[in-house]
Amino acid sequence: MLRFVIFLVGMLSTRRPGGAAPVRPAGPYRRAAPPDPYPYPEAEDATWFVPSPPRPPAAGRPYRPAGTVPLPVQPDRRSRRPRFPRKLTWAAILILAGLIFRKAIAWAVLAALSAALHLVGLNVHLPHVKFGWPWQSVTTGTTTDTNVGPWVLQKIQGISRPALGTENFSFTFTHKVSKSIGIWPCWYSATFATVGHASATVDLNPGPAWWMPASGHYRLQVLGRPASGAPGRVSVALVLPQPQLPQSVHDVTVDNTLSQPINVQHSWTYPGLGCGAMIRPQFSVSALYRRAQNLAFAQVRRNPQVTGPLIKAAEAQAAQIIRNNFIQPTVNALGYTLDGFAIRWARS
Repeated sequence: MLRFVIFLVGMLSTRRPGGAAPVRPAGPYRRAAPPDPYPYPEAEDATWFVPSPPRPPAAGRPYRPAGTVPLPVQPDRRSRRPRFPRKLTWAAILILAGLIFRKAIAWAVLAALSAALHLVGLNVHLPHVKFGWPWQSVTTGTTTDTNVGPWVLQKIQGISRPALGTENFSFTFTHKVSKSIGIWPCWYSATFATVGHASATVDLNPGPAWWMPASGHYRLQVLGRPASGAPGRVSVALVLPQPQLPQSVHDVTVDNTLSQPINVQHSWTYPGLGCGAMIRPQFSVSALYRRAQNLAFAQVRRNPQVTGPLIKAAEAQAAQIIRNNFIQPTVNALGYTLDGFAIRWARS
């Protein structure tokens, strides 16, 4: 029993948590007790409480220390809603696609409508729409702005001035020579059938001023552009000066092999030595050729039965040469075919 009382008294004198040691009055000969190095009872325990590390701030929210005023949160621009509704955007895309592929869509709609009407037994005339993609569209009748025109014109300008449309024409002439020796009359007359040859000179390159765009003498139109391996189509129209008739007697020739006398007349004294010596040299081949050539030159300048066919033959031959030897090979090399060709001759 005594031991239990002593234990209780000892418990009362022991320090309690949150309490302080009893203060003893300091006497004159007593020093103050040193401060307790461990003012907190929890410090005597060897086990310390380690707080958990602070959690990182949530995504999209700035870090804010404890006890501070929260800052206003800025909205994320990437999370904004689109300015235009999605339905409106898709509608604009579909309208744009419809405008671009309008020919293909119109062809498909008319084909489906025609099949549906045919299925129910109705015969309705629908408009015809040719199928085509946007990149295959061709502007018909548009003057070219590519190098097709200059290339063709350059080939045409390289042509010289050929003599074309050679025509053969026949004519007759009479050559008579009269010489008298005193009272001795001498004369000789012969009529010849002659064949002449003449050509008209065609000026296929009148000069740069002739081909100026304002003159309208050269026009090339692109009727179809090359697409999907198919060549394009062009048409060319030209205006050239009219072919010129021979300008000198040397531009006309006479065919000696086809020329022959058809009538001969002479005086009874012609076979004599005197008449033959004077008259016969005037009927040599060279003298007759000069005479026939002068007469042939007069025919191609004045006889409409000769000049008309000569001009027409020169025009036809010149048009064939320009088309087959110059224009068509040039446009074929550039990926086009010559769909139309016209040439007009300017009258002087």
